[in-house]
Amino acid sequence: MIHELMILSSIPLSLTIAGMVAYQINREFAHQATRRKLGLSHDNTHWHILFRKIEKRLSFRRKDVINNFIHAGIYRAELAAWYVPAKLLLGAGLIIGIWLFSEWLGLTESHQRLMATMGALIMAIIGPDLLLQVRQRRRVRKVASLLPYMIDLMAVCIQTGMTIEAAIAYLGQELETFDKDLAWLMRQTDARSRVVNLPTALAELMAEFPCNEMRSFVYTLSQSLQYGSSIYEVLTSLSTNIREIQVLDLEEKVGQLSAKMSLPLILLIMFPVVILITAPSIMRMMSDG
Repeated sequence: MIHELMILSSIPLSLTIAGMVAYQINREFAHQATRRKLGLSHDNTHWHILFRKIEKRLSFRRKDVINNFIHAGIYRAELAAWYVPAKLLLGAGLIIGIWLFSEWLGLTESHQRLMATMGALIMAIIGPDLLLQVRQRRRVRKVASLLPYMIDLMAVCIQTGMTIEAAIAYLGQELETFDKDLAWLMRQTDARSRVVNLPTALAELMAEFPCNEMRSFVYTLSQSLQYGSSIYEVLTSLSTNIREIQVLDLEEKVGQLSAKMSLPLILLIMFPVVILITAPSIMRMMSDG
Protein backbone atom coordinates (compact mmCIF):
# COMPACT_ATOMS: atom_id res chain seq x y z
CA MET A 1 0.00 0.00 0.00
CA ILE A 2 2.81 2.40 0.85
CA HIS A 3 4.57 1.56 -2.41
CA GLU A 4 1.41 2.31 -4.41
CA LEU A 5 0.94 5.62 -2.59
CA MET A 6 4.52 6.60 -3.37
CA ILE A 7 4.03 5.79 -7.06
CA LEU A 8 0.74 7.67 -7.10
CA SER A 9 2.24 10.76 -5.49
CA SER A 10 5.24 10.76 -7.83
CA ILE A 11 3.14 10.78 -11.02
CA PRO A 12 1.74 14.35 -10.65
CA LEU A 13 5.17 15.62 -9.63
CA SER A 14 6.78 14.04 -12.70
CA LEU A 15 4.14 15.44 -15.00
CA THR A 16 4.49 18.89 -13.43
CA ILE A 17 8.25 18.83 -13.91
CA ALA A 18 7.82 17.68 -17.52
CA GLY A 19 5.33 20.49 -18.14
CA MET A 20 7.68 23.08 -16.67
CA VAL A 21 10.54 21.81 -18.83
CA ALA A 22 8.37 21.92 -21.95
CA TYR A 23 7.21 25.45 -21.09
CA GLN A 24 10.77 26.66 -20.56
CA ILE A 25 11.92 25.10 -23.83
CA ASN A 26 9.03 26.71 -25.68
CA ARG A 27 9.73 30.06 -24.05
CA GLU A 28 13.46 29.87 -24.84
CA PHE A 29 12.84 29.03 -28.48
CA ALA A 30 10.30 31.83 -28.81
CA HIS A 31 12.83 34.27 -27.34
CA GLN A 32 15.60 33.09 -29.64
CA ALA A 33 13.30 33.19 -32.68
CA THR A 34 12.35 36.79 -31.87
CA ARG A 35 15.99 37.82 -31.58
CA ARG A 36 16.79 36.03 -34.83
CA LYS A 37 14.00 37.84 -36.68
CA LEU A 38 15.18 41.20 -35.33
CA GLY A 39 18.73 40.48 -36.47
CA LEU A 40 20.14 40.40 -32.94
CA SER A 41 22.60 37.89 -31.53
CA HIS A 42 21.10 34.51 -30.64
CA ASP A 43 22.36 31.20 -29.38
CA ASN A 44 22.53 28.19 -31.69
CA THR A 45 24.34 25.55 -29.67
CA HIS A 46 24.09 21.79 -30.01
CA TRP A 47 21.61 21.72 -27.13
CA HIS A 48 19.34 24.15 -28.96
CA ILE A 49 19.51 22.03 -32.12
CA LEU A 50 18.72 18.87 -30.12
CA PHE A 51 15.80 20.46 -28.27
CA ARG A 52 14.49 21.88 -31.54
CA LYS A 53 14.42 18.39 -33.05
CA ILE A 54 12.71 16.97 -29.97
CA GLU A 55 10.20 19.80 -30.00
CA LYS A 56 9.43 19.19 -33.67
CA ARG A 57 8.94 15.47 -33.09
CA LEU A 58 6.64 15.99 -30.10
CA SER A 59 4.69 18.74 -31.93
CA PHE A 60 4.33 21.13 -29.03
CA ARG A 61 5.65 24.20 -30.81
CA ARG A 62 3.15 27.00 -30.47
CA LYS A 63 3.14 27.74 -34.20
CA ASP A 64 2.22 24.15 -35.06
CA VAL A 65 -0.45 24.08 -32.38
CA ILE A 66 -1.93 27.37 -33.65
CA ASN A 67 -2.05 25.99 -37.21
CA ASN A 68 -3.75 22.80 -35.99
CA PHE A 69 -6.27 24.87 -34.04
CA ILE A 70 -7.02 27.05 -37.07
CA HIS A 71 -7.47 24.03 -39.33
CA ALA A 72 -9.86 22.60 -36.73
CA GLY A 73 -11.92 25.80 -36.65
CA ILE A 74 -10.56 27.16 -33.35
CA TYR A 75 -9.42 30.70 -34.10
CA ARG A 76 -8.31 31.77 -30.62
CA ALA A 77 -4.52 31.71 -30.76
CA GLU A 78 -4.15 32.24 -27.00
CA LEU A 79 -5.52 28.75 -26.37
CA ALA A 80 -2.44 27.23 -28.01
CA ALA A 81 -0.34 28.05 -24.94
CA TRP A 82 -2.60 25.81 -22.83
CA TYR A 83 -2.68 22.84 -25.19
CA VAL A 84 0.34 20.96 -23.87
CA PRO A 85 -0.44 21.74 -20.17
CA ALA A 86 -3.98 20.52 -20.79
CA LYS A 87 -2.57 17.26 -22.16
CA LEU A 88 -0.42 16.87 -19.05
CA LEU A 89 -3.34 17.61 -16.74
CA LEU A 90 -5.51 15.13 -18.63
CA GLY A 91 -2.86 12.44 -18.33
CA ALA A 92 -2.38 13.17 -14.63
CA GLY A 93 -6.13 13.07 -14.02
CA LEU A 94 -6.55 9.76 -15.82
CA ILE A 95 -3.62 8.17 -14.01
CA ILE A 96 -4.77 9.39 -10.60
CA GLY A 97 -8.28 8.14 -11.33
CA ILE A 98 -6.95 4.72 -12.35
CA TRP A 99 -4.91 4.31 -9.17
CA LEU A 100 -7.59 5.69 -6.85
CA PHE A 101 -10.47 3.67 -8.32
CA SER A 102 -8.48 0.61 -9.33
CA GLU A 103 -10.55 -1.77 -7.21
CA TRP A 104 -13.81 -0.36 -8.56
CA LEU A 105 -12.45 -0.73 -12.11
CA GLY A 106 -11.38 -4.30 -11.43
CA LEU A 107 -7.64 -3.58 -11.65
CA THR A 108 -6.46 -5.59 -8.69
CA GLU A 109 -3.05 -6.65 -9.98
CA SER A 110 -0.06 -4.32 -10.33
CA HIS A 111 0.55 -5.22 -13.98
CA GLN A 112 -3.07 -4.40 -14.79
CA ARG A 113 -2.66 -0.96 -13.26
CA LEU A 114 0.57 -0.37 -15.15
CA MET A 115 -1.07 -1.36 -18.44
CA ALA A 116 -4.01 0.93 -17.70
CA THR A 117 -1.55 3.73 -16.84
CA MET A 118 0.25 3.28 -20.15
CA GLY A 119 -3.09 3.31 -21.97
CA ALA A 120 -4.10 6.51 -20.18
CA LEU A 121 -0.81 8.18 -21.16
CA ILE A 122 -1.26 7.17 -24.79
CA MET A 123 -4.84 8.44 -24.71
CA ALA A 124 -3.78 11.76 -23.19
CA ILE A 125 -1.05 12.24 -25.81
CA ILE A 126 -2.87 11.05 -28.94
CA GLY A 127 -6.51 11.69 -28.03
CA PRO A 128 -6.55 15.51 -28.37
CA ASP A 129 -4.67 15.31 -31.67
CA LEU A 130 -7.19 12.81 -33.03
CA LEU A 131 -10.01 15.08 -31.91
CA LEU A 132 -8.43 18.00 -33.79
CA GLN A 133 -8.12 15.84 -36.91
CA VAL A 134 -11.80 14.94 -36.70
CA ARG A 135 -12.68 18.62 -36.38
CA GLN A 136 -10.47 19.43 -39.38
CA ARG A 137 -12.26 16.93 -41.63
CA ARG A 138 -15.64 18.15 -40.39
CA ARG A 139 -14.65 21.75 -41.10
CA VAL A 140 -13.63 20.91 -44.67
CA ARG A 141 -16.93 19.11 -45.29
CA LYS A 142 -18.95 21.98 -43.84
CA VAL A 143 -17.14 24.62 -45.89
CA ALA A 144 -17.60 22.51 -49.03
CA SER A 145 -21.35 22.23 -48.38
CA LEU A 146 -21.77 25.98 -47.74
CA LEU A 147 -19.51 27.13 -50.56
CA PRO A 148 -22.33 27.53 -53.19
CA TYR A 149 -24.03 30.15 -51.00
CA MET A 150 -20.81 32.14 -50.76
CA ILE A 151 -20.28 31.87 -54.53
CA ASP A 152 -23.79 33.25 -55.14
CA LEU A 153 -23.10 36.18 -52.81
CA MET A 154 -19.79 36.87 -54.54
CA ALA A 155 -21.52 36.80 -57.93
CA VAL A 156 -24.05 39.35 -56.70
CA CYS A 157 -21.26 41.58 -55.36
CA ILE A 158 -19.39 41.40 -58.67
CA GLN A 159 -22.58 42.15 -60.61
CA THR A 160 -23.02 45.36 -58.61
CA GLY A 161 -19.61 46.58 -59.77
CA MET A 162 -17.21 45.32 -57.10
CA THR A 163 -13.87 43.84 -57.98
CA ILE A 164 -12.93 40.35 -56.82
CA GLU A 165 -10.68 41.78 -54.09
CA ALA A 166 -13.42 44.12 -52.84
CA ALA A 167 -15.99 41.30 -52.90
CA ILE A 168 -13.72 39.05 -50.83
CA ALA A 169 -13.14 41.81 -48.26
CA TYR A 170 -16.87 42.58 -48.08
CA LEU A 171 -17.87 38.94 -47.66
CA GLY A 172 -15.27 38.53 -44.91
CA GLN A 173 -17.31 40.98 -42.84
CA GLU A 174 -20.84 40.06 -43.85
CA LEU A 175 -20.51 36.27 -43.56
CA GLU A 176 -19.71 36.42 -39.85
CA THR A 177 -23.36 36.00 -38.90
CA PHE A 178 -23.85 33.20 -41.46
CA ASP A 179 -20.81 31.00 -40.79
CA LYS A 180 -17.63 31.88 -38.95
CA ASP A 181 -15.46 29.49 -41.00
CA LEU A 182 -16.47 31.05 -44.31
CA ALA A 183 -15.99 34.53 -42.86
CA TRP A 184 -12.56 33.60 -41.53
CA LEU A 185 -11.34 32.15 -44.83
CA MET A 186 -12.51 35.27 -46.69
CA ARG A 187 -10.74 37.54 -44.20
CA GLN A 188 -7.62 35.40 -44.35
CA THR A 189 -7.62 35.44 -48.15
CA ASP A 190 -8.08 39.20 -48.16
CA ALA A 191 -5.22 39.69 -45.68
CA ARG A 192 -2.89 37.40 -47.61
CA SER A 193 -3.74 39.08 -50.92
CA ARG A 194 -2.65 42.42 -49.46
CA VAL A 195 0.70 40.94 -48.39
CA VAL A 196 1.50 38.82 -51.48
CA ASN A 197 -1.04 38.74 -54.31
CA LEU A 198 -4.47 37.30 -54.90
CA PRO A 199 -3.44 34.22 -56.97
CA THR A 200 -1.01 33.16 -54.24
CA ALA A 201 -3.64 33.71 -51.56
CA LEU A 202 -6.12 31.61 -53.54
CA ALA A 203 -3.54 28.84 -53.92
CA GLU A 204 -3.01 28.83 -50.15
CA LEU A 205 -6.78 28.71 -49.67
CA MET A 206 -7.04 25.66 -51.94
CA ALA A 207 -4.21 23.96 -50.02
CA GLU A 208 -6.00 24.59 -46.70
CA PHE A 209 -9.35 23.19 -47.94
CA PRO A 210 -8.52 20.14 -50.10
CA CYS A 211 -11.91 19.48 -51.65
CA ASN A 212 -13.25 19.50 -55.20
CA GLU A 213 -15.62 22.40 -54.58
CA MET A 214 -12.87 24.69 -53.33
CA ARG A 215 -10.58 23.59 -56.15
CA SER A 216 -13.19 24.53 -58.77
CA PHE A 217 -13.81 27.88 -57.07
CA VAL A 218 -10.11 28.76 -56.96
CA TYR A 219 -9.55 27.70 -60.58
CA THR A 220 -12.47 29.86 -61.69
CA LEU A 221 -11.18 32.97 -59.93
CA SER A 222 -7.61 32.33 -61.10
CA GLN A 223 -8.78 32.01 -64.72
CA SER A 224 -10.71 35.25 -64.46
CA LEU A 225 -7.71 37.07 -63.00
CA GLN A 226 -5.37 35.69 -65.64
CA TYR A 227 -7.48 36.15 -68.77
CA GLY A 228 -9.89 38.86 -67.68
CA SER A 229 -12.97 36.85 -68.61
CA SER A 230 -16.46 37.59 -67.37
CA ILE A 231 -16.90 36.14 -63.90
CA TYR A 232 -20.58 36.60 -63.00
CA GLU A 233 -22.02 33.95 -65.32
CA VAL A 234 -19.18 31.56 -64.50
CA LEU A 235 -19.79 31.89 -60.75
CA THR A 236 -23.53 31.33 -61.05
CA SER A 237 -23.04 28.24 -63.20
CA LEU A 238 -20.35 27.00 -60.82
CA SER A 239 -22.64 27.26 -57.79
CA THR A 240 -25.37 25.43 -59.72
CA ASN A 241 -22.97 22.65 -60.71
CA ILE A 242 -21.71 22.27 -57.14
CA ARG A 243 -25.28 21.94 -55.84
CA GLU A 244 -26.09 19.34 -58.48
CA ILE A 245 -22.99 17.35 -57.57
CA GLN A 246 -23.90 17.51 -53.87
CA VAL A 247 -27.42 16.28 -54.67
CA LEU A 248 -25.98 13.41 -56.71
CA ASP A 249 -23.67 12.46 -53.84
CA LEU A 250 -26.63 12.49 -51.46
CA GLU A 251 -28.70 10.32 -53.81
CA GLU A 252 -25.79 7.90 -54.11
CA LYS A 253 -25.56 7.62 -50.33
CA VAL A 254 -29.30 7.05 -50.08
CA GLY A 255 -29.05 4.35 -52.75
CA GLN A 256 -26.34 2.58 -50.78
CA LEU A 257 -28.53 2.35 -47.68
CA SER A 258 -30.45 -0.67 -48.99
CA ALA A 259 -27.23 -2.63 -49.51
CA LYS A 260 -25.90 -1.60 -46.12
CA MET A 261 -29.15 -2.54 -44.38
CA SER A 262 -29.35 -6.00 -45.93
CA LEU A 263 -26.86 -7.61 -43.54
CA PRO A 264 -28.50 -6.27 -40.33
CA LEU A 265 -31.90 -7.34 -41.67
CA ILE A 266 -30.63 -10.85 -42.32
CA LEU A 267 -28.97 -11.18 -38.93
CA LEU A 268 -31.61 -9.48 -36.79
CA ILE A 269 -34.86 -10.36 -38.56
CA MET A 270 -34.55 -13.36 -40.87
CA PHE A 271 -32.68 -15.66 -38.49
CA PRO A 272 -35.01 -14.96 -35.50
CA VAL A 273 -38.06 -15.51 -37.74
CA VAL A 274 -36.65 -18.83 -38.97
CA ILE A 275 -35.95 -19.88 -35.40
CA LEU A 276 -39.46 -18.89 -34.25
CA ILE A 277 -41.01 -20.89 -37.08
CA THR A 278 -38.91 -24.04 -36.77
CA ALA A 279 -38.40 -24.12 -33.00
CA PRO A 280 -41.88 -25.48 -32.06
CA SER A 281 -41.61 -28.32 -34.60
CA ILE A 282 -38.12 -29.23 -33.44
CA MET A 283 -39.18 -29.17 -29.78
CA ARG A 284 -42.24 -31.32 -30.59
CA MET A 285 -40.07 -33.86 -32.44
CA MET A 286 -37.64 -34.01 -29.54
CA SER A 287 -40.44 -34.48 -27.00
CA ASP A 288 -42.08 -37.25 -29.08
CA GLY A 289 -38.71 -39.02 -29.47
